[in-house]
Amino acid sequence: MKHSEHQDPFEKARRETGHSEIDDQNDPVTMVLRHKDVRKCAHAWSTFSSEDKPGRIVVPSEVGIRTDRQIPFEVDPPNHGDYRSLVEPWFKRPLESDYQDKLKAQISQLVDDVSQLDSIEAVNAFSLRLQSRALTLLFNVPYEESEIFVSWGTHVFRSEDDPLDSGKAQALYHYIDDKIAEAEKAPGKDLISMLLSAEFQGRKLTKDEIKGVIILTFAGGRDTVINMVTNTLAYLADNPKALTRLREEPEIHNKAIEELIRYFSPLTHMGRVAKKDTEVCGKPIAEDSRISLCWASANRDEKVFENPNEVVLDRKINPHVSFGFGQHNCLGATHARQIMHILLRVLVEKVEKIEHINQKDHVEHWGEFDRKVGYHSIELKFHPR
Repeated sequence: MKHSEHQDPFEKARRETGHSEIDDQNDPVTMVLRHKDVRKCAHAWSTFSSEDKPGRIVVPSEVGIRTDRQIPFEVDPPNHGDYRSLVEPWFKRPLESDYQDKLKAQISQLVDDVSQLDSIEAVNAFSLRLQSRALTLLFNVPYEESEIFVSWGTHVFRSEDDPLDSGKAQALYHYIDDKIAEAEKAPGKDLISMLLSAEFQGRKLTKDEIKGVIILTFAGGRDTVINMVTNTLAYLADNPKALTRLREEPEIHNKAIEELIRYFSPLTHMGRVAKKDTEVCGKPIAEDSRISLCWASANRDEKVFENPNEVVLDRKINPHVSFGFGQHNCLGATHARQIMHILLRVLVEKVEKIEHINQKDHVEHWGEFDRKVGYHSIELKFHPR
């Protein structure tokens, strides 16, 4: 088994029943495992809602550590669409050439820096720094702010020994409150200033609504991007011919990025709450009970993907659901894809090979399933061209 390989723990249950049950802080969850059922449930927002108590649709639940509703993530239509249309133009900025030039400069400098070292622990010395620096572009704040983001670690709500760390959550909330106060006194061209001046359904956004957008932006693309970047580095270290192929065939980069996102599925699943009695895969689902849409299982569904447990860099048909599906597809997907595009471009330009030294896997435990999502640590050496 290669260091970067991620096995599919859901295969047996997906084939046999299409679902499984887990306990989440005494609030049971039915995991939906098949691609068609995941997409069907994601689309059926009136039955499986995102608009419940703040934090309840996340798995593990964040009810115990936050009361702010993440917007538009925890809102159903029609309000969801109105919120989304307000913020979506901002989150499409990564398509602009100036944004991409700045992102490439950041990633190029990081690759140059680590290439001078004998080795690095890539989660913290590379992926966390890349994500934090890129976040300054998404927020349109000074580059120096990235050091604050780095100091929070790889997850804004979790720590190594606590899956729900209220102390870390409070540090984030205090930071956001301070930034809102600063923008009220001296508006700039950053995301918070934009939200303060925006109108929603004929009125100004409340501070709680603004805070909800900012919390989502910090939390939604944090560990997911870090996992994706680290897993990609590990894959290229394990498969040096893949790096060579990406250098020689730039035309396959788009397909390769979608395939790596499918295979590694940086977010295992996301929850919904049933608004009425219903069923999934023949299993009764009671009103007010929770389900999870298991993106990671759906992305390995053998009825949809040929050779699902292999990375096929030029996979032709790839309807993966790593960024969600339906109304609530990931707001930050454009930013995440640009990170991956530019990362691959810089690596093929500047790196001859990546050498694996050692690692400590990060494995999530969900009931009967143990799923590798990335690494607690992985030591790599970048060999420059």
